[in-house]
Amino acid sequence: MAQLPSLPARLPLPNRRDLIALPLVFGLIYLVAWAGGRMSAPYVIGQPLPISLDPTALPGYALYTVLRMAAALGLSLLFALVYATLAAKNRYAERILVPALDVLQSVPILGYLSITVAGFVALFPGSLWGVQMAVIFAVFTSQAWNMAFSLYHSLKTVPRDLSEAASTYQLSPWLRFWRLELPYAMPGLVWNTMMSVSGGWFFVVAAEAITVGGHQIMVPGVGSYIALAIQQRDLGAIGWAIVTMLGVILLYDWLFFRPVVAWADKFKFESSASGNAPESMVLDFIKRTRIMRLLAVVPGVFWQASLRLGARPKAFPGEEDARRARWLDLIFNLALALTVVGTLIEMWRIIPRDFGWDEVGHVFLLGGATALRVFVLVLLASVVWVPIGIWIGLRPRLAQRVQPLAQFLAAFPANLLFPLVVVVIVGFHLNVDVWVSPLMILGSQWYILFNVIGGAAALPSDLKEASRNLGLRGWLRFRRLLFPGVFQSYVTGAITASGGAWNASIVAEVVSWGSHTLVATGLGAYIAQATARGDVHHVVLGTGVMALFVITINRFVWHRLYQFAETHWRLD
Repeated sequence: MAQLPSLPARLPLPNRRDLIALPLVFGLIYLVAWAGGRMSAPYVIGQPLPISLDPTALPGYALYTVLRMAAALGLSLLFALVYATLAAKNRYAERILVPALDVLQSVPILGYLSITVAGFVALFPGSLWGVQMAVIFAVFTSQAWNMAFSLYHSLKTVPRDLSEAASTYQLSPWLRFWRLELPYAMPGLVWNTMMSVSGGWFFVVAAEAITVGGHQIMVPGVGSYIALAIQQRDLGAIGWAIVTMLGVILLYDWLFFRPVVAWADKFKFESSASGNAPESMVLDFIKRTRIMRLLAVVPGVFWQASLRLGARPKAFPGEEDARRARWLDLIFNLALALTVVGTLIEMWRIIPRDFGWDEVGHVFLLGGATALRVFVLVLLASVVWVPIGIWIGLRPRLAQRVQPLAQFLAAFPANLLFPLVVVVIVGFHLNVDVWVSPLMILGSQWYILFNVIGGAAALPSDLKEASRNLGLRGWLRFRRLLFPGVFQSYVTGAITASGGAWNASIVAEVVSWGSHTLVATGLGAYIAQATARGDVHHVVLGTGVMALFVITINRFVWHRLYQFAETHWRLD
């Protein structure tokens, strides 16, 4: 059992690092409190919120946007821990929660906004908090699902020998989770969290400029600044926004993600120490403080004490447990079958009445066109980014340098490229159905790169050394060690990239700039045009068909690849 941390007999004197760190920490707390007060100002729907395209306003807007994204990230992490753990631990919950996750990640962010904004505004009448919460929730929906997917699949592939050791020592579920399962999942979760934050930047443009009851509300932030710059076709302001985004991404990478990556490296699954571990100047600095480390002792005591809670599991299930499990299986399957049959009967009654089968067939054909685009784009992105991701992931110092650049590219909003795309397609008379497609994968292809880098970085050093001793080189090493080693991470990246591409099709299949509007044939364009008309019925139909496509593809393609990875390419 872990020992509780103890307080020192005498309080240490602060060293010079404390004298630098403590004012910075208190200054940061003051800045957050000040910005929080400004973000909770009184507000009534219809009241204009002025947004300035003056570049000097951008630092304040960046602070507001970062605070919203930080709140969304905290909620996403909490959601991933609870949702993924429940899905991985309970086989009944797994059969409902995993398909539900497919649906949640396929529902476009515009759909969440149209449903949730009015609800949050009603929860906080007369305050700007309602709009702020709606924006935070929208960013949350762009981050939470892939983090939950990553954690769920890591929990499902914990090496068998470690699981058997935990069972032998009869660790309680609580202790087992914090001592074995979460540490094993930590490297993949960290890389996926970085990608999720970049995904949040991608969608914050839509989230910070929302429409409620016919009124467009632009809450101050970098996203609303970009949205206003696009509306006014101000290329100079767009350039300042891009520079600000790059600065913010570099800053939080240095202050937050780089220390977390260096800290998470100790959880890598290997039996020999790696000689090329990632480093962080900020983490090293904090480790050498005295007062800052002392402040961490108190929560550490409560944390270690909590690990002693929880009952120990039974060593072996008895015959009575097996009989109870068979009855529970029967009841669960029966309830599930009745629910599915009832839903199908209700849909069979509603669909012909509200839409007609011809309309439904047309929407399915549009879904097929978008599915073909998504499949081709994910395949091309995999061919490009899997080898590059492995190459980067095997070099931790290079990964640290590439990390902020990849985050910036992933955060780059696709609609900033609309002018270029429209000019090229119109100028060269290109096929719209083909040439708007790259916009769909622009933001989501990085899920593949980030997950493969994380998978390659987590490969045990002893396995790599063994492959070198056996003389594995080139294609043979890639086929025997590297690709099997990152395959589970790749599938996580591909499934989230596929979901992101479906989501991005709503933005990418209808491209506007000035007087030109280009419309590609596809389900995304169908939903975008119905949203613009305010036709909620057809938005729901399009979104439902999109969810059905995503669930079907995930069930018959991606989850089978996961099962293959679990049974054939585990790190046991």
